[in-house]
Amino acid sequence: MRNPPLPERHHRDIRGGGARAAVFGVSDGLVSNTSLVLGIAGASAASPLVRLAGLAGLLGGAFSMAAGEYISMRAQSELFEREIELERREIERHPRGELSELVHLYENRGMPPALARRVAVEMMSDPDLALATHAREELGIDPASTGNPLQAALASFFTFAVGALIPLLPFFFTEGSTATLTAVALAGAAALAVGTLLSVFTGRSWWQSSLRQLLICAVAGAVTYGIGSAIGVSHVA
Repeated sequence: MRNPPLPERHHRDIRGGGARAAVFGVSDGLVSNTSLVLGIAGASAASPLVRLAGLAGLLGGAFSMAAGEYISMRAQSELFEREIELERREIERHPRGELSELVHLYENRGMPPALARRVAVEMMSDPDLALATHAREELGIDPASTGNPLQAALASFFTFAVGALIPLLPFFFTEGSTATLTAVALAGAAALAVGTLLSVFTGRSWWQSSLRQLLICAVAGAVTYGIGSAIGVSHVA
């Protein structure tokens, strides 16, 4: 007797929103706080000022990212839930019409009419299966996976904080040009690592993804450092 096939394991479940939020969170935290820290470092070599600005950017950005992810995912989940509920009502009130829709859908996909009707009748015989089938086939929604707003918010908060902390770390232990150059080196290494991580999720070339992330971080940091150096704290006071 043949053993049943094992379920596929090479696909990642990214429907909850946590993986997407985590990857973009660490990327955004790294780029935004690298820009902020280098901008302040360019304007003033005083480490306390850089630390204050960097911590403010870390916390403000992390809370903002978490709130944005939660609100967007919550709105998306509520929209999906509303559409699924409307579909549930249609199945309860007009089962024959919903059966016909399913038959036509399968026929349009190349299934013979008799087989299409038999499959549709089988699907409609179970209310939960009928709802799941109509939601997937007509709306492109899986009722069991409408997103997890809290998971996305927490992932975004903590990963943004991790990314934002990297360029700030040297200013807790040293100061001046040493701290700035160390921050640049750490941010560059982290950018390459984030790019490689992104390539794992997207399946793209790791070196292209890494160089793209490094270029974005480098340009953002260089521009803000240049602006900070040009303006300087003395010009703002």
